[in-house]
Amino acid sequence: MKQLLFTNWHLMRFIRLIFGIFLIFQAFETRQWIFLGFAGFFLFQALLNQGCGLNGCEIPQKDKNNE
Repeated sequence: MKQLLFTNWHLMRFIRLIFGIFLIFQAFETRQWIFLGFAGFFLFQALLNQGCGLNGCEIPQKDKNNE
């Protein structure tokens, strides 16, 4: 878990982290608490490096030779 949090940081992870923190401040400043849900989503993606990227959400194609 420690390795997951502290390795493989790239630009998109930093953007998600900054956007999540920004949404937390906006939620408290404007008192629109729905922003906390979105902030949690982006912080989850940033901290655990989850999300779609580099064929992460691509459906694998069946090879015609294997059928």
